[in-house]
Amino acid sequence: MSTSNPDPDPRTTPGLEPGGSVPPGETPPGEASTASGAGPYRPLKLGWGKGPLALVIALALLVALFFLAYAIVLAV
Repeated sequence: MSTSNPDPDPRTTPGLEPGGSVPPGETPPGEASTASGAGPYRPLKLGWGKGPLALVIALALLVALFFLAYAIVLAV
């Protein structure tokens, strides 16, 4: 199995000056980027989704009903 270096040899790459610098006018075009913020602007969604919000409300109601029932049992 042979390994190949993906980087070109600077001594044999056309367009490079001695030392590896690029002369004016030989700059390559901009490349596509995978960095965040490189794509179109998409505003963030604010607020909770309907599913988690319904789950939190249901859980709060169950806890409230439990304590209400507990208070009724203690009062009797």
